Amino acid sequence: MPLNVPLRTEFATIKLEIGADRVGLITLNRPEVRNAMNSQMMTDLRDCFQQFYVQENAAACLVITGVGDQAFCSGGDLKERRGMTDETWRRQHAIIEQAVKAMHDCPIPVIAAINGAAYAGGMEIALACDFVYAAEHAKFALTEVTLGIMPGAAGTQNLPRAVGVRRAKEIILTGTPFTAADGYEWGMINKVVPGPELMGAVMETARKIASNAPVSVRQAKKSMDKAGDLDRASGYAFEIESYNRTVGTADRQEGINAFNEKRKPVYKGR
Repeated sequence: MPLNVPLRTEFATIKLEIGADRVGLITLNRPEVRNAMNSQMMTDLRDCFQQFYVQENAAACLVITGVGDQAFCSGGDLKERRGMTDETWRRQHAIIEQAVKAMHDCPIPVIAAINGAAYAGGMEIALACDFVYAAEHAKFALTEVTLGIMPGAAGTQNLPRAVGVRRAKEIILTGTPFTAADGYEWGMINKVVPGPELMGAVMETARKIASNAPVSVRQAKKSMDKAGDLDRASGYAFEIESYNRTVGTADRQEGINAFNEKRKPVYKGR
């Protein structure tokens, strides 16, 4: 990606809007196919998230949702995939692999706002986020084994981390759909609300995150991401390194000054 270029907000299949509150809203925008991911959407998602790795101050929190109230994302576009050669299939899948890696590497917190069905790759996109809010009517499933494949967008890695290995095996090996209430009970979903209240609840949380010191938020997220990959001693060593990165920031001084002066802090991300 070239340096010193404006953040790209125009894409063919997704919408990106960043408000004055520094919350970025990413909307999957293929309503005619329940926001199914074709090659273009996979490319758009990859390119959208990759730029935040380079321009980490472009937003303070990200929210991803689907257009409409029926589907977050129904998975890969199977009509596009019909008749694909093995070589073309693998090339296409390499794009979604890059997109998921870009989501995992995104330094900015990402909240999934699940407004409807999140099936197969759609559910995997939700799992790649930092946490999930869902509408009461939302449904989830990893249906890949019923189609002769298996989850390939980190579903076998992220789901066990969210619900435990035994529950994840049941979900993945049966391909059976489950409700938002089930996902909440199992620990995959943080909050379930009526559909009309979803975006309000998500944006309230996103704005709370965005109002905090950006460097602190990014360093804390990075440290927590390591928690599942490292033993406790190594993870704590990483945490200390992350913590020390915040000590020399102007935001650290601003936070202490604002507390003592009984005012709201004004963070600059540095």
